[in-house]
Amino acid sequence: MLSVELHAHSELSYDGRDPVEMLLEQAQAVGLDALAVTDHDEIDASMRAADLAPDYDLVGIPGMEVTSAAGHVLAIGVDSAVPPGLPFGETLSEIRDRGGIAIVPHPFQSSRSGVAPNISREELASADAIEVYNSRLLTGRANRKAEKFARRNDLPMTAGSDAHIAEMVGQAVTRVNAEERSVQSILDAIRAGETSVEGKRTPWHISFRQAAGGAKRRVKNRLASFF
Repeated sequence: MLSVELHAHSELSYDGRDPVEMLLEQAQAVGLDALAVTDHDEIDASMRAADLAPDYDLVGIPGMEVTSAAGHVLAIGVDSAVPPGLPFGETLSEIRDRGGIAIVPHPFQSSRSGVAPNISREELASADAIEVYNSRLLTGRANRKAEKFARRNDLPMTAGSDAHIAEMVGQAVTRVNAEERSVQSILDAIRAGETSVEGKRTPWHISFRQAAGGAKRRVKNRLASFF
């Protein structure tokens, strides 16, 4: 079983803080086997992390968190950027055309751009997997709802720390029963539902720090765009 982080953000995300080297160092320190950096509508840092990963004894999985018209979708294992703003179904097709799998993160959290309020349950069930444990939870209700939906629809289940600072990489991980330690084997195992999830809540003070840092960087970026 491989221990895989499928949801983490670098400084390339508008709300991320740290360079990919720090994320890789943390992943190595906590004993992960693989890491996917999933920046918002950006892939360059993730591709760089995938190239550097072997230096940290890690499998680097290229990916991104795509903003579809319905909300966020994780594009895991893609070979190029997926355009934002497309309908949910088209976003899934674009991810698969690029060799990746489409995982829906925090689907029932509308405050965090979860897709569930904006699409039918049938559309949601067309994803390759559902993130059923996101460590940046409030009450845990949304995670439980995601797990219930995944089980009812026989969908593969994943977890993710949704880290926006390096210290939180590995807070929630997906255990993947892959045949070998490679990107393709990990993707195949997730598609087949050969996964289990484990994780713990991001501490409140860190969640607030991540959110405050993200808000500050968004304002800074908006101001910079005017000059």
